[in-house]
Amino acid sequence: MDRDPQTPTAEPELAELTRLVREFSAERDWEQFHDPKSLILALMGEVGELAELFQWIPADGAVSRFADPARRQRAGEEIADVLVYLLRLADVLGVDIAGATRAKLADSHRRFAVDQVLGTAPEKA
Repeated sequence: MDRDPQTPTAEPELAELTRLVREFSAERDWEQFHDPKSLILALMGEVGELAELFQWIPADGAVSRFADPARRQRAGEEIADVLVYLLRLADVLGVDIAGATRAKLADSHRRFAVDQVLGTAPEKA
């Protein structure tokens, strides 16, 4: 069952995942390779692998395609790879990813007021 991201356990779980990724890297002595540039390149590679799952699929068929358990599992694996590198990058840079996300959402609420953008795609500012 999916957990509501607004529940009090979401932030501790994010911190725990960050700790686990950090430990995984340290145990293998991979920290020496985890400079921001290298992590961003690895992250982009994983985003590319995720994007490949959607390549050539009509937009209106993407959700139904991933109703298949095997395809959904594959997407989950790629999404997890993206999250692992994102967590590692934030950790290396000393970014509180939960706090940064909350701040970004607060800014987005201000910039994209519901009464001004309801049902429209925002333009890049």
